Amino acid sequence: MRSPRRRPRIVPVVLCALAVLAAGPTDGTDEDDGSVPALGAHVARLYEDAARATQQYEDGRREAEVQRSKALEHEKRLDRHRQKIDSMHEDLGRIARAQYRSGGGLPLTAQMILADDPDELMRGQRAYSRADLAVSNAIGRSLRAEARLAADEAEAQAAWQALEERNAALAELKKQVEGKLEAARSRLEGQADASVAAGSCPGAVRLDQPYGRTGRSWVAPVEAYELSASFGSGGRRWANRHTGQDFAVPVGTPVRSVGAGRVVKVSCGGAFGIQVVVQHAGGYYTQYAHLAAVAVDQGDRVRPGQWVGQSGSTGNSTGPHLHFEVRITPEMGSALDPVPWLSRHGVPL
Repeated sequence: MRSPRRRPRIVPVVLCALAVLAAGPTDGTDEDDGSVPALGAHVARLYEDAARATQQYEDGRREAEVQRSKALEHEKRLDRHRQKIDSMHEDLGRIARAQYRSGGGLPLTAQMILADDPDELMRGQRAYSRADLAVSNAIGRSLRAEARLAADEAEAQAAWQALEERNAALAELKKQVEGKLEAARSRLEGQADASVAAGSCPGAVRLDQPYGRTGRSWVAPVEAYELSASFGSGGRRWANRHTGQDFAVPVGTPVRSVGAGRVVKVSCGGAFGIQVVVQHAGGYYTQYAHLAAVAVDQGDRVRPGQWVGQSGSTGNSTGPHLHFEVRITPEMGSALDPVPWLSRHGVPL
């Protein structure tokens, strides 16, 4: 199942993000020396870039929806203005027809010659003047309404164009982030496999780590995941039963210590590939296996949520994932079901 804990103008923001991502890694040595630690650092930094880009992407999507609502409101306003102008045109037609029927189009001199009652003529002339003023006012209102309509049509068109530009920029941003991560993950996985095959464990990836950012004593080993093989399940890859809980995540995903503790083992080779074991209070140990890179050394103290490595597919693995175990000794053979254990510590999966 999938974890529920996945976690001023957008065009300039997106374009700035694209420029940052296109500029490549912040430290040129990440990719130049070809070592697993350096490449792991590069992937970790790309994950940080991806996190920022994802936030910008989500902000942009929300802004796009706001812009879409504004554009739709412009369309509604245009419809209202069109209806008003149509109504004004109908009023003008009625006034013109009424003037024609009452002789309003006859010259005043001819009306005076033909009039039987001069007073009646003057009253008619005053009525005509009022009608003429009404026509002039109606024409003025119609012209102003048409000007507003033209302005609103231009504003609506600009809003839709801005929306299309934003969506295109967001799509390009997403494409670049995915492309950079995919390429770096592939290199990291290949170099980690080569390192394990040679029996030479990679050194720790030393980066600025998210110490204390969770505000909790216990956390899940990865932030976003799908649960795959569970504790006690059977399969051809295991001699007996599965001894941990697998988290399906892409290569290079930051792996976190679930709680405070001390690193008692960092090793590579064998069925677990590259692995880290952490000792916690109460006599419990947690294992993080099939890693592509490590971020700690044996003897290090770790805090809840601190990165201990990056996920991979080293050792006896058919695809990228984190194998997570809870034990009562640092060695295999003493594993507990990690799901209820984490749940008791306030971490439901």
